[in-house]
This record gives sequence, structure tokens and C-alpha cells, in this order.
Amino acid sequence: MTSFAARVLAQVLCVQVDLYACRERLAAATDAEALHDLRIALRKLRSLLQPLRGLPACDGLRSQAAEVGRRSGPLRDLEVLLAHLPRLGMRAAVDRRQSRLLAGYAALLADDALPGLFEALDQWPQSWRQAAAEAELAGLAKRVKRRLSKQQWRLAEALVEPAHDRHRLRLLIKRVRYGAEAYAQLSGLSGKTLARLKTAQSALGNWHDLQQWLQRAEQEADLAACVDTWRTALQAAEEAADRALLALQADFPSAG
Repeated sequence: MTSFAARVLAQVLCVQVDLYACRERLAAATDAEALHDLRIALRKLRSLLQPLRGLPACDGLRSQAAEVGRRSGPLRDLEVLLAHLPRLGMRAAVDRRQSRLLAGYAALLADDALPGLFEALDQWPQSWRQAAAEAELAGLAKRVKRRLSKQQWRLAEALVEPAHDRHRLRLLIKRVRYGAEAYAQLSGLSGKTLARLKTAQSALGNWHDLQQWLQRAEQEADLAACVDTWRTALQAAEEAADRALLALQADFPSAG
């Protein structure tokens, strides 16, 4: 096994330990950050695996990680909303939803997706070592670097598209940023560029949250009192996101 493949193995094992700890914290209900930290660990795992797609040793684990991401995403969205509502004096709205949040934690822990992920993680080191022994990981670092470059190229193209799809840009920025964090030596991105990616992601995240909350308010009557505040905040969030995206264009010049 090459030193690069060994480093990937070590990183995945570290994430596995973090995921186990987060699962236990979620089961014990010891703190309010358990789900958030579980999703951060999951994000690290998916960022490590994304440039490795197409490798048989990785595709099953990638699929399991993506499924846990899908199942836990709406629950995290609810957490973020419940953390925000007290700032608007909406304590009663939080209380009405707290049981739904707790039930969501229990459902996630009972779901097949989480045990499936841990089973895949347990099996993965042997699959990775076997792939290395069978020369399936030849040129691995070059493969990863090429994939990271392609992600950056896609972001560069999207930043100058007239349609200016903020949803797509948010996803592309996340992928580029997290890929660079997972493979810092191969990304070619400076610390300043990573900081601007983080700023843009945060601005787009604020915009995305407000859009989601306004959509919820159309279905959940007790949130109607927040609509005017959220609409005003949405306009400011759009402007902040656009400024951050404009700043990124110098970091990711388009070939077109």
C-alpha cells in the first residue's frame, strides 16, 4: 500500500471513531450538538470518498454515507429552526416542535441507515487493503487531484453563469471546500481562498435557511408571525451572498 493510500485509510478510521462517539452522544441525549457533530463527521467521510467514486472498494461506503446524510438532513434543519425561533420570541413554537425533534433522534437511531453505515465502515479497511494488494489503487493521488481540479473548474464556470443559481453554487462551494480540507496537499488552494469559500458558504447557508423557513411558514400557521422579519432578512442575505460570490471569482477564474 502506498503512503497516500495509507493516509486515506487512517483518515477514514479516525472519522469512524468520531461517528461512533456521536452516535453514543445522540443515544444518551447528553448535549445539543450530537447530531451536528455527527453530520460534520459524516461530511468529512463523504469528502474523503467523493474523489474516490468509481472504486469498488469505496462505492458501497459512499452510498451508505449518502443515505445517512439524506435521513439526517431534515432533522438538522429542524434543529437550526428551533435554535433560531427563541430570538424572535417564539418560545411556544419551539415547545410545540420539541417532541418532534426528540422523536426524530429516536427514529434516526432506529433506522437501518445508521447501522448500515457502521457495518460498511467495519468492512471497508479490508476492502481497501485488498484493492491496494490487487493494484486497484495505482495512481490514486493523481486520480484525487484530477477530481478536485474538476470540482474547482465546475465552480469557476458556475460563478459566472448568468442564471446565478445560488442553490447549485452552495453545493459546489461545499464540495470544493470540503474536498480541499480532506486533501489539503492536492487541492492547490490557498488559506485565503479557503477562507473566502467558508464566507461564501456561510452567506449562502443563511440565505438557504431563510428560504426554507419561509416555505415552512406557508404550511405551519404559527410561523406566520415571522414572515415579515424573514423576508427582510432574506433580501439582506441575498446581497451578502452575492458579494461573497463575486469575491470568489478572482480565486476561480473561468476559462470561458
